[in-house]
Amino acid sequence: MMKKNLFRCLFAFFVLFSPFSLLHATPGLQERINAIVQGQSADIGVAIKSGSGQGASFQADKAFPMQSVVKFPLALAVLDAVDKGRWHLDDTFLLTGLELLPDTHSPLREKYADGPAQVTLREILTDTVSHSDNNGCDMLFRLLGGPEAVERYVKGLGIEGFRIRATEEEMQRSWDAQFANTATPAAANRLLRLFQQKKLLSASSHELLWAMMRDSMTGPGRLREPLPAGTVLVHKTGTGDTSPVKGTTVNDIGIILLPDGRPVFISVFITHAPDSIMDTEKTIASLSQAAWEYYSALPRNPLAAAQHGVRELFRLND
Repeated sequence: MMKKNLFRCLFAFFVLFSPFSLLHATPGLQERINAIVQGQSADIGVAIKSGSGQGASFQADKAFPMQSVVKFPLALAVLDAVDKGRWHLDDTFLLTGLELLPDTHSPLREKYADGPAQVTLREILTDTVSHSDNNGCDMLFRLLGGPEAVERYVKGLGIEGFRIRATEEEMQRSWDAQFANTATPAAANRLLRLFQQKKLLSASSHELLWAMMRDSMTGPGRLREPLPAGTVLVHKTGTGDTSPVKGTTVNDIGIILLPDGRPVFISVFITHAPDSIMDTEKTIASLSQAAWEYYSALPRNPLAAAQHGVRELFRLND
């Protein structure tokens, strides 16, 4: 009996401490993700990971249209240029009717409808990120030299899986143009992680973008919907126009902070969704809830908990 118990302890130790069990897909979470996406008519991509590397995914290496999620790498590229002295946040730019296109989501246009105005880079960036202003987005694209400049920036970070070739104006003109700007869920998570680790921007620029994404209230029925009140969510949504034949695109990528401060990175892309935007958002909310419940239940240090459990097994068999 003693030898049998010792074997069980050693086996438990091997399973708990193996790199696969600690770093790769966690079965409980993966099963929940599979159950949520199973049987869906839409095309769905999911990548979920904790700071320790545990995670689950579904079509995480497939490219999906970003829509306004592109404003996250765009903002990073703009602030990187600010950090390098190309511009200052207090620099002003002239807004005219040429920049404020109609028939597109634009808080900037609503604020400055009475005529030309000088607006700071900080305000343009804030409205673009926090309020998903499409006119502001295209102004920033033009400042950088076009969408391809943002793609080059991301590739320069060593991240593959982003393709950025179209402006918001171009995407407004054609439903198919959204497929010029794509990302894989895995690549989006990698960019989120570098951002959270403060490896991309100066301290002040990081703090500014973090606050813009944290305070954004777009897409409340998506990643944010199931989270307890007061939970920090740093995120960027993306939404496409609905086509009666081709469906719609509904996205949300973000960083959820657990009560003890641990980050969870989650990127969800849904395209060709036949249901309404509101109904499609429920899938993202379900995935967010699964991630929250799973990681909230884990101890802060899974390795220490595993070591404690093995020690207890040995103690009980002494």
